[in-house]
This record gives sequence, structure tokens and C-alpha cells, in this order.
Amino acid sequence: MCNLYRQTTAVEAMRKLFVDLENRAGNVEPGDIYPDRMAPIVTRGAEGAVLRLARWGLPSPAQYHSPSGIDRGVTNLRNMASPHWRPWLGTVHRCLVPVERFAEPRPGRGAGNAWYRLTVAAPAFFAGLWVPEWRSIRKLKEGETVDDLFGFLTCPPNEVVARVHPKAMPVILVDPAEMSLWLDAPWSDAKALQRPLPDELIEEIDEE
Repeated sequence: MCNLYRQTTAVEAMRKLFVDLENRAGNVEPGDIYPDRMAPIVTRGAEGAVLRLARWGLPSPAQYHSPSGIDRGVTNLRNMASPHWRPWLGTVHRCLVPVERFAEPRPGRGAGNAWYRLTVAAPAFFAGLWVPEWRSIRKLKEGETVDDLFGFLTCPPNEVVARVHPKAMPVILVDPAEMSLWLDAPWSDAKALQRPLPDELIEEIDEE
């Protein structure tokens, strides 16, 4: 499953997609994103789209917390029929996660990662969910914290990703109409977007 991605989408590029974008994230620096790190996401606000920072890893079911109460979070969401995700399927909890490329682990110990990027020059986003102001213990040394959290959906892989990772790939949106559908449509319509990117739109690359 994808537990590493890179975002380089500049704020100005997102403003072209979301003309009413409110930037609450400040100057977003490009770089690699790992679980439990802060990363930019786009949500809907009262006046339009909002760019904000959130911590990667949604609340996990209580049975997966450690004996000391640590919740390491869920980064990738596959089974959207689970009752655990039901409270957060509405539009108020939908988000877009800017991504330039993502990694999947190669099979075998020490085999490293395979990296993937779009074959077209277009902004791309993971289809995500976010939960604001969630109280939990993410790390014992931090104690209880209150965080905005996010994670993104996965789906069966296309043929390009399946060569390395046959179980899943992230749900990636590149069409502005699909981005709007994800942010604004009822779940009965938006759930159709949980599908793999067409093979011709993605390629495996050598990491630079």
C-alpha cells in the first residue's frame, strides 16, 4: 500500500484549478510525505475551496490501538462499506490531496520502492477524507494531541501498478470535473470514483 508520496504542486497552480482558493497552509514546500507527517489538502469551506495542512493518518478502530492507547492512524482506505468510515463519507469530510508521484514497495526484503507519475502534464490529487480536530495519542512522547487528520482511498491496481503491487493503488483524480464530483457529490455518486487510473495515464519511473 502507498505509504510514501511526493507533492510539488505550487499554491499558484492550485489557484488556477480553484479560483476561490483560501490558503490557510501558508507557503507549502515540496517534498516527500510519510505517514504521520503534515501535508497539504484541499477541502470545501463556506466561501469555496480551502488549502490547509493536516496529519496523514485517519483515526483507526479502537481494537487496533496499542495497549497504551496509541493510534498510529490509517493512511489508506479500501473498504468504504465499513461502519468505521460511515460517519465521514459526506462532503464535509472529503478532501483532495496534491500528489506529483507516489511509491509502492517492491516485493522482497530490501527491494526498495517503485515510483509512479502521470504521463500527462496536469495537477493530480488523491481522493481523500479528512477529520478535523481529532483528539488522540499518536506518539507516546507527545501525549494526547488534537489534529486535523487525512487519508486517501485505494482501489484495485491498473496493469502498470499491478506488476509491482497487485493488491491496490491510490485513487487518483486528474479531471477537474471529477475533482468537483468528489468534493461536492453525495456518496452514492462519488463512490464511483474509487477506481484505478487508466493505464495510459501513469508510468513507472526510476527515482531521481
